[in-house]
Amino acid sequence: MRGAVRLEPVDERNLEPLLSVAVAEAEPDDVMPPVEAPAGWSAARREAFREFHRASFAGLDGPTRTLMYAILAGGEVVGMVRMSRCDEPGVVETGMWLGRSARGQGLGVAALRELMDAAAAAGMQAVVADTTRDNAGAVEVLRKCGAKLLENGDRVHAEICLDATPPAL
Repeated sequence: MRGAVRLEPVDERNLEPLLSVAVAEAEPDDVMPPVEAPAGWSAARREAFREFHRASFAGLDGPTRTLMYAILAGGEVVGMVRMSRCDEPGVVETGMWLGRSARGQGLGVAALRELMDAAAAAGMQAVVADTTRDNAGAVEVLRKCGAKLLENGDRVHAEICLDATPPAL
């Protein structure tokens, strides 16, 4: 499955396809920070989505210290994965979303492994993530990518050491 997934930095070329997937197959709160806007995918919320992603076009060394990637499967945009510099040197935090039709197919694992390769190529030693115990899909993706999972109440913190070999699928 890994070869079937490709990551492309989010830019003006793939921003509208990414927004289209988000509108058709995700809830606003699942794919972007909360904003003051009418409920659902209103025009204001769509513009906020664009601005949220444009703010990170400068990548890890830009003002947001974040590099966002469109996840492509079969040449089509199906979601987004990002890495953001943490205060600790050599560590990036990640988050991901997939459109509903792309879930449950191993694409999340493949995308996170591609992101791990990109993080290692950028000189990072670790990738961390935070989610909730209820987000079974995210927890499973993190587990399959070799994350050490630390639970605290309903929160799950994941740490992936990039010099370790991830387990086989």
